[in-house]
Amino acid sequence: MASAHHGRNSKHPKPSRSNARSLKRKRDEVDLSTLAQRIDELDVKASFEAFSDLPLSEPTADGLSACHFKSLTDIQARAIPHALKGRDILGAAKTGSGKTLAFLVPLLELLYRKQWTEYDGLGALVLSPTRELAIQIFEVLRKIGRHHTFSAGLVIGGKGLQEEQERLGKMNILVCTPGRMLQHMDQTAAFDTNHIQLLVLDEADRIMDMGFQSTVDAIIDHLPKERQTMLFSATQTKKVSDLARLSLRDPEYVSVHETAASATPAKLQQNYIITPLPEKLDTLWSFIRSSLKSKIIVFFSSGKQVRFVYESFRHMRPGIPLLHLHGRQKQGARVDITKKFSAAKYSCLFATDIAARGLDFPAVDWVIQVDCPEDADTYIHRAGRTARYERNGRAVLFLEPSEEAGMLKRLEQKKIPIEKINVRSKKQQSIKNQLQNMCFKDPSLKYLGQKAFISYVKSIHVQRDKEVFDVKDLPLQEYAASLGLPGAPSRC
Repeated sequence: MASAHHGRNSKHPKPSRSNARSLKRKRDEVDLSTLAQRIDELDVKASFEAFSDLPLSEPTADGLSACHFKSLTDIQARAIPHALKGRDILGAAKTGSGKTLAFLVPLLELLYRKQWTEYDGLGALVLSPTRELAIQIFEVLRKIGRHHTFSAGLVIGGKGLQEEQERLGKMNILVCTPGRMLQHMDQTAAFDTNHIQLLVLDEADRIMDMGFQSTVDAIIDHLPKERQTMLFSATQTKKVSDLARLSLRDPEYVSVHETAASATPAKLQQNYIITPLPEKLDTLWSFIRSSLKSKIIVFFSSGKQVRFVYESFRHMRPGIPLLHLHGRQKQGARVDITKKFSAAKYSCLFATDIAARGLDFPAVDWVIQVDCPEDADTYIHRAGRTARYERNGRAVLFLEPSEEAGMLKRLEQKKIPIEKINVRSKKQQSIKNQLQNMCFKDPSLKYLGQKAFISYVKSIHVQRDKEVFDVKDLPLQEYAASLGLPGAPSRC
């Protein structure tokens, strides 16, 4: 803030602190009254294109502007007006649709209009399925909320409970994972959730899939009944519907799926290639070598496969920085990798589905699904790492011949437009001999290869959709050889 300096003979003496506070309070009261009137007059059926079209407070508007958020995405334009009027929201939106701002903007506005202060305690709670997604939500909150005076905290575990306990009582807004939040509710004596004004459940389908249903039910039991709730989900499952029925009151259903011709972004080009299992790594290596000036995410079905391919390809040096992300890594390592990949111009990230949900990596050019996803919803979430926020992107799915008919049927049921492309055999480079030599010389790499083989076979064996997945149809001996192994390890 600029300060004015007055000389000794100034005709305008500096106002006292109490007068300055009084003037500010009167100005704030006028601002709040005007804002309340604009919200009362807001026509939720109107068409909104920019944040400037909405009745937002100056601190929120300034925060959005500083982050260069100007245009509204579909989910923002449909959800925010209803949320500003205090309605509960049940939001169904494609991944990459901008739903984080669809709940953070109403959250800031609600606390601002209620003149929430440090003395009022916890006013808003955001539940996220994973630590990585919680961190990203928290970073966006810090950026767009920089001109507000609220205190915000991130509660995701990874630190001692006592260290978090000391900060909890001072927070107005908490972004957290379900397990850690319930732990504090049960064990932190001074933790008071009786005054919460707003609850957000982000990626509710993922929260349910990860087995947090009873945890979320217990958290909701601790909260006041008189509150606003916003629930967002990429897919509407029975569990999500049950959760919505229990936690929402007369919600406004906001969907950007139904008007769309497809369940995936319009600017996402989607293809699949038929790749026999023993040729998958050859195809992947050849693709990476031909796409060095790209940002790529490659999905596998298990962390052991991710580790083996990462270590193998790293030794062979494809000419692009390689990273890997899976659930067995410690939280600090996962956060560092997420930041590195986000900041990189060109990079290739090998990942399990832990990276598929919610994480927002800027400017991803390609998503490659080396292993067939378990269902169409998983495909949507993986492919949704690219073509975010109206950008172009490409997704390629590798299908084993026995998976083609069943998986295409599942994708068609979800209105997912995908076209077949053929691999040019002249451009494909075989890396089988290199992998065999590496595994022969390095027992630790061979061990990783054996674990990768076993985990892949197990992942196919436990799949429920037998129309797509059948272990008996797979050439397992040839697959083992393609990993550089002398033979197929016995399953254990």
